[in-house]
Amino acid sequence: MDNRFAISPAEAKRMDTTALREAFLIDRVFSAGEITLTLTHYDRYIAGGVMPTGKELALPNPPNLKANYFLERREMGMINVGGTGMVTVDGEKFTLQFKEALYIGKESKQVVFSSEDPSKPAKFYINSAPAHQRYPTKKVTKENADIVELGSPATANHRVINKLVVNSVLQTCQLQMGMTELKNGSVWNTMPAHTHDRRMEVYFYFEVPEGQSVCHFMGQPQETRHIWMQNEQAVISPNWSIHAGAGTSNYTFIWGMAGENLDYGDMDHCAINQLM
Repeated sequence: MDNRFAISPAEAKRMDTTALREAFLIDRVFSAGEITLTLTHYDRYIAGGVMPTGKELALPNPPNLKANYFLERREMGMINVGGTGMVTVDGEKFTLQFKEALYIGKESKQVVFSSEDPSKPAKFYINSAPAHQRYPTKKVTKENADIVELGSPATANHRVINKLVVNSVLQTCQLQMGMTELKNGSVWNTMPAHTHDRRMEVYFYFEVPEGQSVCHFMGQPQETRHIWMQNEQAVISPNWSIHAGAGTSNYTFIWGMAGENLDYGDMDHCAINQLM
């Protein structure tokens, strides 16, 4: 499991391109037949990918968690961005189709991943945060999601937000996850931008067409920086940072966050013409 230390705004404003990417970019989320994990010290959040291409893959217990098993003191959410796959949680099997989600509660001891067709493997994008209470494991589809449509073609930010692992859909301790799909002709996500001092966030970009990219914007509102993102890459967003992006085409991204509260609307909005 890769380990990323927390970076302050003062440090970030002095970083060059390479340093920013090393601190915040998760450039390899999926690897065939493997589980990849990145732990950030912002709220002890974990993001990663599971891509079973043959044998089943069991959720490991990285030593730096210092736990008896991965979810002893954690909860987990995931969204499948590949072929049909199965997740078995303490003997109970859940089948996830493309863009379906699963929440796994604290104290789940054994989590095993597999693909229905190894030639078209599932790609489980996972997020995990510390948890204080156990809530039931539950599958979430788009039919169960809390769906909001925002933006407009005129401002190139027409998008559909699918709130999947959020407190309006199911109970969690602090983890929240959702998926935002941009309409054809729209390229901006989360614009106008915002920060939220009580939560950190991770973005995972996918469905970026071949040959296209997304420019992810971060940093304090008056001290912004950018990171160029490719398909199926993720980026860590501290609580002090904006998190917005513009693509050379429309795309989809998964947002996951954790912190002190579950109020999705707890944001400090930033006026577009005051960003620097």
